[in-house]
Amino acid sequence: MTDPRSPKPSEASTKKAIEDFSNSLPIDSGTDAENVARGFIATRTDPIIPRSESSPQQNPVWDLSRSDFVNDPLPETVNPSLWRQAGFNAQHGLYEVCEGIWQVRGFDISTVTFIQGDTGWVVIDPLTTSETSRAAYELVTEHLGHRDVVAVIYTHSHLDHYGGILGVVDQERIQAGEIPIVAPEGFMVEAVSENIIAGPAMIRRSIYQMGMFLPWSSTGHVDSGLGKGIAAGSSALVPPTIEITETGQKLVLDGVPVEFQLTPETEAPAEMHFYFPDHRALCMAENCTATMHNVLTLRGALVRDALMWSRYIDEALERWGDVSDVVFASHGWPHWGEENVKSYLVCQRDLYRWTHDQAVRLLNLGETPDEIAAQIELPPGLWEDWLCHGYYGTVSHNVRAVYQRYLGWYDGHPSSLEPYEPVESAKRYVEFMGGMDHFLTQAKKSYDQGDHRWVAQVLRHAVFADPSCEEARLLQADAFEQLAWRAESGVWRDVYLMGAQELRQGTLNAEVFRRPNPDVASGLSTQQVFDYLAIKIDGTKAVELGHIFLNWVLPDVDETIRIELSNGTLHASSGLTHDSPNAVVTCSRKQLNRMVSTGDGISDLVASNEASIEGDAELVFDLWKTFTDFPLLFNIIEP
Repeated sequence: MTDPRSPKPSEASTKKAIEDFSNSLPIDSGTDAENVARGFIATRTDPIIPRSESSPQQNPVWDLSRSDFVNDPLPETVNPSLWRQAGFNAQHGLYEVCEGIWQVRGFDISTVTFIQGDTGWVVIDPLTTSETSRAAYELVTEHLGHRDVVAVIYTHSHLDHYGGILGVVDQERIQAGEIPIVAPEGFMVEAVSENIIAGPAMIRRSIYQMGMFLPWSSTGHVDSGLGKGIAAGSSALVPPTIEITETGQKLVLDGVPVEFQLTPETEAPAEMHFYFPDHRALCMAENCTATMHNVLTLRGALVRDALMWSRYIDEALERWGDVSDVVFASHGWPHWGEENVKSYLVCQRDLYRWTHDQAVRLLNLGETPDEIAAQIELPPGLWEDWLCHGYYGTVSHNVRAVYQRYLGWYDGHPSSLEPYEPVESAKRYVEFMGGMDHFLTQAKKSYDQGDHRWVAQVLRHAVFADPSCEEARLLQADAFEQLAWRAESGVWRDVYLMGAQELRQGTLNAEVFRRPNPDVASGLSTQQVFDYLAIKIDGTKAVELGHIFLNWVLPDVDETIRIELSNGTLHASSGLTHDSPNAVVTCSRKQLNRMVSTGDGISDLVASNEASIEGDAELVFDLWKTFTDFPLLFNIIEP
């Protein structure tokens, strides 16, 4: 007897949907395959990239052989367009972009670029982890000779573009000021707000978006669309030393001239393009890749500005389209030849403008997000370009994001103002539908008719009304799975399959909390540290403590912070003090970082003589007791 929790084959209706979709796909000219393979030099002999502290076969950070299955014939459980993209993203190694510029691709979800300077390497986007970044550097050294990394450029404020810096540069050289680190204006603020302030929720949602707990197989994770997946090693947040503050700004890094273009609120809140005139090479960061990107990522982030995204691509086209022989990015593969560069930028520009303008047109006609998503498709000229397909972003969730940017969460209908919360709503739905037995009978009928979208949607109420109902859980899981088999988007597939897995096996129940790691904590400003601590406060409990005034002294960095608790909210001002504080807390910045990254309390530091408190120590301890720990694995698929 088949295990009801095991993956199911494609139903007849799913096979038909995949066949119909396949027939709609554009002709494959072979150009993408040629570009992916172009310039290949070599790859790593050992496919395993180990953790820094482990032996090669224990919990590897990355396994280059993990995607070898995508070389098999197309299975019935993967969308053919996604399978094609997965095959391209699975190719890995060192590639020459043009004379003096190389990339290492496939060692992480992102791509790291090495540019030869007068004395060493200028590195663009040193990947997510130090382990994958170091492995890329070693491959470059093996085949191109040893050169020190003498400068680093962060294209934008997402972890996979800065987290691996310590794999290519020693912390000692950074602290000595030997390495210029270039980033767009606002980089630190945005890196912290996206990855620290809302980090606990984002990482949990990222587990779904990237299918982090799924096996890599034809019935599991296949590809993220943007790259293979997320590396799981050591990351750091090292602040930039040079900020690009205006378009047209120029630098010379180790003899390499660079011209910059700021592109805020595009794929990241802080992002930039740049051009290398000596190489006639244009870097588009993550604003132009080998897929439609997200106007709002499923993990959650600030909504991006699709209109300005399009305009910034247009500006890059105007500035550098006629003088670029190659365009490359931090994901995907390059494009060569002036005409190919321009046509690539035109389609990417039009992609985000189409998304924006058509969504805004419909919202101004009174259409709601779901109605808009059901109506908009890519026009023929963009659909015929494989690089505009929704492997990562999708038209469906991107047009909803445009709506959200302009009009917010409220769809205008009065019933949306104060709906019941999910569990209470679910109980009422089940009752209205004649009880659980009748509900499930109807859902099973819809499933047998191939209406898996409806089954997935309606059974949310059944699972939330009674999460112990095995029949409801397994039927919804089966519906999610059929939707996954037909999804062109790698992240939609992963979200469906993560939901199915947790319905069948239960959400992992592990006492794991999400906190910034020590390298990230040390990169925060003191203001950012206290902003992070402020979001941990349970305001209802803190209100009972009344009005508190503290001075916090960090003697090792010669800094004093004025702290105020008012109406359950914490406020911090660096460089200021209260005249008559309730208490004065003294510790090193290192110990403050420790509390952020480990969850240790101020009382622990006082007990070990690593901190001292003058005044009302109990009040400080009581404040710390209001702090909330954020679990890594909160429920998503069930209440």
